[in-house]
Amino acid sequence: MSDAAQQSASVARRVSTLAIIVAALGYFVDIFDLLLFGIVRVPSLRDLGVPEDQLKPMGILLDNYLQTTGLVVGGLVWGVLGDRRGRLTVLFGSILTYSIANVLNGFIADVPSTGSWAWMHSVGLGTAIDQYKVLRVIAGFGLAGELGAGITLVAELVSRERRGLATTVVAAVGILGAVAAYWTTQLMPWRWAYITGGMLGLALLVLRIGVAESGMFERARTREVAGRGAFWRLFWPPRRLRRYACVILVAVPIWFSVGVLIKYADAIGASLGMPEGARPSPGLAIMWCYVGLAIGDLASGISSQLMRSRRGALWLFHGLMAIAIAAYFSYGPQGLTSFYACAAILGFASGYWAVFVTMAAEQFGTDLRATAATSAPNFVRWSAAGSAYLWLQAESWFFPDDPGAAWKAAVVVACIVLPLAVIAVFWLRESFDDDLDFEES
Repeated sequence: MSDAAQQSASVARRVSTLAIIVAALGYFVDIFDLLLFGIVRVPSLRDLGVPEDQLKPMGILLDNYLQTTGLVVGGLVWGVLGDRRGRLTVLFGSILTYSIANVLNGFIADVPSTGSWAWMHSVGLGTAIDQYKVLRVIAGFGLAGELGAGITLVAELVSRERRGLATTVVAAVGILGAVAAYWTTQLMPWRWAYITGGMLGLALLVLRIGVAESGMFERARTREVAGRGAFWRLFWPPRRLRRYACVILVAVPIWFSVGVLIKYADAIGASLGMPEGARPSPGLAIMWCYVGLAIGDLASGISSQLMRSRRGALWLFHGLMAIAIAAYFSYGPQGLTSFYACAAILGFASGYWAVFVTMAAEQFGTDLRATAATSAPNFVRWSAAGSAYLWLQAESWFFPDDPGAAWKAAVVVACIVLPLAVIAVFWLRESFDDDLDFEES
């Protein structure tokens, strides 16, 4: 190899390494802020005067409905921008949006009906709860762009041989943001935890200045590919729509597990007969779940590389998830130690998120890759709202006045989402060794 070629290869490695580091740290902050509400849900709502019997429905409204709605809308907007304006535009814009929103979360308060801030009542922001609702939507909107843009950028900058490992590192490091979020809430009040998360995001903007844009995107922009970033193209022709829908369905069980089984571990633990005072804390359950997720992400990514198959890794972890969910309901209620152990095991089984986000980028051409890879994870996150709705409806439909309704309804939902995910894998092509320099058109 000539000196010029060696120098070019060295520059390419440095560019891709910096992209991996920045994407991993960005996803770390993304998960920190995304899961923060789930950890501080109870103390923050109590501090704002929400009655005890409203903690669960208000939490579902703020997190599973409002924040996830912001995520799905943001996923569409940031995804289109990623294919039209560039991956770096999304990385900067999304983190600025959610960082500012989370800093403001630390300052929510009821506003007096008189004085210089009285105008907030006329726009529906006079109470702390109303401000909380709006800021969770805005935070969700901002958080939507981080992962998809980062994974797309890394997938396009790294060689096909290292692509799976690179995206696995991004996912595994990012998942640890939930662990950091939990310990942050143990060291400071919930308001300061929000401010800390927002400031971490703003600090990352400095690091991102040196990141290079994807060469594949630059070539697509130079060629002026028609329909670049047109979201409607994911819905036509029908074969592409089926591909996109199946990409989403394979990961829905992950956010059912996190959004229902883990975030509402206190309510499910009570329905399983765990005595008051010995029921799991949602914050601690999230922390242990994400410890397992970080390890699972590494395991799924490595297994995908060893098997040379994304589909094989997905099926393997779907099987592990079925076992983990069974353990959660049967072994978990025996005590707090066993419950948190099951939360970690469930997190490990949910660790195929790394393979999912990689496959979401690999399934589509350069002209639609950011749109698909950014919107698909956020539709999966949005599915937490659907899972929560089915969970609440199943309680009232099938188990009225049953003290065990919460866990029995959760089993019903699990028996719906997991088989659908397994079937969806059959409709996706194997993309392990695909060259990504192609266009849908």
